[in-house]
Amino acid sequence: MRIGYLGAGTWGFALASLLASKGHYVTLWSANADLVKILTKKREHPKLAHFKAHEGVVFTTDLAEAVDSVEMLVEAVTAMGIRPVFEQVLSLNRLTAPVVITSKGIEQNSGLLLPEVVKEVLGEEYKSRIGCLSGPSHAEEVIQKLPTSVVSASYDPALMHLIAEVFTAPCFRVYPNADIHGVAFGGAMKNIIAIACGISDGLGFGDNTKAALMTRGLHEIRKLSVTKGCNPETLNGLSGMGDLCVTCLSKLSRNYSFGRLIAEGMDPQSAKEKIGMVVEGAYSCVSALQLGQKSGIPVPITEAVYAILYQGLNPQDAVRSLLQRAIKEEHL
Repeated sequence: MRIGYLGAGTWGFALASLLASKGHYVTLWSANADLVKILTKKREHPKLAHFKAHEGVVFTTDLAEAVDSVEMLVEAVTAMGIRPVFEQVLSLNRLTAPVVITSKGIEQNSGLLLPEVVKEVLGEEYKSRIGCLSGPSHAEEVIQKLPTSVVSASYDPALMHLIAEVFTAPCFRVYPNADIHGVAFGGAMKNIIAIACGISDGLGFGDNTKAALMTRGLHEIRKLSVTKGCNPETLNGLSGMGDLCVTCLSKLSRNYSFGRLIAEGMDPQSAKEKIGMVVEGAYSCVSALQLGQKSGIPVPITEAVYAILYQGLNPQDAVRSLLQRAIKEEHL
């Protein structure tokens, strides 16, 4: 297959290499000319040292080159960048291939999941050619060929199975799931809870605290998922609980690390700069709070993260506020 890949972050680099290792011809695009020069010359990503890109990957800054005549277009930009990038793709007037979204997030103000954003940009008639890939998957482990399991989803069952077939490799197992909104929603929301877990650890709290945050966080995600027409049971799977675990429990998680830096006294902007990559949870917590307020669904953990990031609330005060909430009977 000729595959175009948009976004040369660590995730894009790792997945492009995986696809090329299966014999696909992959053109990996980035708007960052300096990064493309490094990738072309060294074939190593600056944040994935000592791992070479597969020889089947070609790097470019030319979007038309990445999109032209491809049989599949894979996306790994950002939640904030997905709309402007696909508007550029649309302006080329060449795209007929299915689109696979691997970024995770919810668009601010519109409240749209990323598959909905792409559908809005490309048009309702393109709906059956939109899918996504999500689940517990650190680029640092995928590039090492460590066993990983994720989920493919689409508005169209045939595309859902095609994505699974194209991406499945000996150490990369892909399970089809028909609930594309549930898959996309779980991947977006877990980043917010991971920031909260990083803050908790940074404040010196223990595993008990983090377990409570993850469990109540999953409850918060499930409650809010109905606003996007998700099947709540999807959140018990790889793209929900699975992704929540890997993001909240691992120091490889940029969202967790971001939260920890803030708890240790760093301001959000400085923490983002230290991470050196996009922290999707900081963007999506605005969207999730907007969804909660619009629907009247309480999202206390999301609200606390938002207040810390955007209103200057002291993390210790945020914890006290959460602990002072009225206790209700646990409903699952």
